[in-house]
Amino acid sequence: MRKAVMPLIMVVLLAFVPYVAVQFAGLGFLFGVIIPYVAIVVFIGGFIYRVVDWARSPVPFRIPTTCGQEKSLDWIKPNRLESPSNFWEAAGRVLSEVLFFRSLFRNTKAEMHNGPKLAYGSSKWLWLAGLAFHWSMLIVVIRHYRFFIAKVPGFVQLLEDVDGFLDVTLPALYVTDVVLLAAVTFLVIRRFQDVKVRLISLPTDYFPLFMILAIALVGVLMRYIVKVDVMSVKDLMVNLVHFNLALPEGIGALFYVHLFLVCVLAMYFPFSKLMHMGGIFMSPTRNLANNSREKRHVNPWNPDMKFRTYAEYEDEFREKMKKANLPVEKK
Repeated sequence: MRKAVMPLIMVVLLAFVPYVAVQFAGLGFLFGVIIPYVAIVVFIGGFIYRVVDWARSPVPFRIPTTCGQEKSLDWIKPNRLESPSNFWEAAGRVLSEVLFFRSLFRNTKAEMHNGPKLAYGSSKWLWLAGLAFHWSMLIVVIRHYRFFIAKVPGFVQLLEDVDGFLDVTLPALYVTDVVLLAAVTFLVIRRFQDVKVRLISLPTDYFPLFMILAIALVGVLMRYIVKVDVMSVKDLMVNLVHFNLALPEGIGALFYVHLFLVCVLAMYFPFSKLMHMGGIFMSPTRNLANNSREKRHVNPWNPDMKFRTYAEYEDEFREKMKKANLPVEKK
C-alpha cells in the first residue's frame, strides 16, 4: 500500500499547483502557453529518441515467441498467425496484438485451493479492462481533436454522436467517459486486491494510473459539473497550434489543472512504461518472422571468415568416405 501512497500524493500536489498558481498568482500564461510547448517538445523528442535507440539495437538472431506450428513441409499445416513465416504474416500478428491484445486474452490465473492444490484458470477481466481502457482512451483523444482546429471534421462529429447516443444528460453523456473511468478504476483496484500483483507493483506502476484517473476526473468535472468557457479553451488550443502566444481571458482555473496534468503525463510518457505504445512495434519477439528453417540468418557481428559447407567437404572427401563405408549425399 505504501508504494501507492507517494504517487497519489504527487498527483494531488501536481493538481494543486496550477490551480493555486492560476487562481491566486495569475500565472495563466505559464501553465497555458509555456508548459504545453515544453511538454510537446519533450514528448516528441523523447519518443523519437526511444524509438531510434531501439531501432539501432542489433537483433542478430530470430527470437519470435511462437505457440503454433512453424511453416515446414507442405503436408503440415502451419499456423500463420501464431508462427508467421513472412513479413505480412508478422505484421498481421503485431496488429492483432495492438488492436485486440491477443496475448493478454490468453492470460491465466493461478489459485491455491484446499488440499492444497494449485489450480489454473482463465482470466479475462484484465483483458477486457485493458481493451476497454485503451479503446476508450483513443476515442477520447480523437474527440479532443475538435479543440485544435476551427472547423470540426465530419468523422469527429460522427464519433461524438455515436459516443453520446445515450443522451441522458445535458450535455450528452459520453459512453467512453464512463468506460474509461471504470476501466482505470478496475486496474487500480486490481493492483490493491491481488496479492501477487500488489507484491510486484512499483510506484511507477501506480503513478500513470493515478495521473490518467485524475485527468479523466477533472475532464468529466469540467464537462458535467463545473463549467469552463469552452470557446476560450478552443481559442487557446487553436492559438497554440498556430504558434500564437495570445492567452484568451475567462478560462477557468480547473482547465489549467486538466492541461497541466496532461502536460506532465506527456513529458513522463517517453521515459516510462507507457512507451509500450511504441515498443510493441519494435519488439523482435513479435515483429520477426519465424523462418529459421527456410532462410539462413547470419549474425552481422560474425567476423568475415570463409566457411566450408558440407557439400564442399563431401566433394573433397567423397571417395575416401565411400571406401570407409560412410554415407554420402551424392553418389
